[in-house]
This record gives sequence, C-alpha cells and structure tokens, in this order.
Amino acid sequence: MPKLPRSDTAPPAPADDGDRYRAPALDKGLDILELLADQPDGLTRGEIVKALDRGPSEIYRMLERLVARQYVVRSLAGDRYSLSLKMFDLAHRYPPTSRLVAHALPIMDRFVKDAEQSCHLGVYDRGNVQIIAQVSSPSASSLMVRPGTRVNLLDTGSGQVLLACEADERRRRMVAEHVALDGEVQIPPSELETMLETIRTAGYRQRESLQYFGVIDISCPILGPHGYALAVLTTPYIRRIDRHPAPSLDRARELMLQAARDLSLVATVV
Repeated sequence: MPKLPRSDTAPPAPADDGDRYRAPALDKGLDILELLADQPDGLTRGEIVKALDRGPSEIYRMLERLVARQYVVRSLAGDRYSLSLKMFDLAHRYPPTSRLVAHALPIMDRFVKDAEQSCHLGVYDRGNVQIIAQVSSPSASSLMVRPGTRVNLLDTGSGQVLLACEADERRRRMVAEHVALDGEVQIPPSELETMLETIRTAGYRQRESLQYFGVIDISCPILGPHGYALAVLTTPYIRRIDRHPAPSLDRARELMLQAARDLSLVATVV
C-alpha cells in the first residue's frame, strides 16, 4: 500500500504484513510456477513474459534457475517451458500424499474384500512407477507388491495407464525420463502407442501380466480435476481353479473401475 506523508514527530505508519517481508525474486519464481501449473502443454518464454507483464531478461534469468533446479523443463524442441514433476515428487513426501493414501486405503480395503484379490496404488516417479500403497487379498494366497517398490513404466499395467492418461508433451517427457528396470520387456514404440490408445478408449487396461505367468493385470486411472491421471490402481488378478466361488474376472474389473471412480472423486478435493 502507498505510504502517506507524515511529519517528523508523527509515529511511524504500521507496515502492511503483505509488504513487510518482500522478496521480489521469490515472487517472480512463484508467479512462473503458478502460471505453468495451468498450462499442461507449456508456454514459450515470450508467452510467459506477456502473461506476467515483466521484462524479458528477468523472466529469462528466473526460468534458467527453475530449469537448473528441475522445477521447470524445456520441451524436446527447446522452445516451450512446462512444470516438471518435481513438485509432484515433493508432494509425495508431504501430507497431501498421505491424505491420498488415507483416502485410498478404505476404498482399496473394500475392493479386496469384495473381489478377493489384492491391489496396489502407484504414482509416476522419475521415469518409472512407485508403489505407495498396497492391500493384500483376504485369500490364503495372493500377489503382493510392497509399498516403495519401483516398477517399469513401459511394460506394466500401472505404467501404461499413467502414460495413456497424460497430455502428449508430458507423456513424451515421461518416456524420455524412463530408465529400464530389471527384467523390462521391450515394446516397440508403435506397438506401445497402439496399446496406449486402446487404454484411452477403454478407460482402463486389462491384459496378461508381462512379469508373472497366470496373472491378469487390471489397471484403472485415478483422475484429477483436469482429467489426467494422478495415480493408478491395479489388481493382479489370479483365477482360482478349485471349488471356491471366487468373483470372476469381469466382476473384479467392475469392482476395480468403481474403486477408481470413487477415488477419482476424492482426488479432486484433496
């Protein structure tokens, strides 16, 4: 707020809390991050300068620092800037991720009880998928993926669903960041793109596991408010062949889709 003129004997005017501890450089950096948060396809430097009404040189310096610290990334062509997933990575180590897991666990518990199959929740993390929650089947036997485990991005149901439910530019960046983990099955790019398009059309992925014989993976996206995947819910379905009347594969898929829908509604407000 503007300072009012005063006499030498007048008491100092109280400082406005918003101006008392100004940090212009920090403000510029936060302005850029907040602007790019609403631009899934990124912006050019000129577009950022125009949107923020600041000088080209100060925006250039700030962008270079944000790129150097990996909060912002350049497009493959080098002409556009967009948010990296570092902010998302930081959030995984902070209560918002804990809240997501806390909301997910009751829904996952309900699924494993009704489907008699285990399930796990995964998020994108530095080129692959990290499992952040897991609930075991009440059955005597099930396939479990421990929280903290990193699984391949390109050849798993979890990874393919995360890729399929992303904007084109971010999907290309995720693939570029990917480093193969142990045992990865090589999938030609054209075949992978066909698989991702099938997932986008269906809204989920169901197919035989490329890691374990006799397992059918069902993976469903947890969608955020803009329609992109925040996380992915997967069940490694194992068909029973004894006389126990376990839920069928079709029933397990229905239950998994419902669980993902319920959690997607939650994900928009956490």
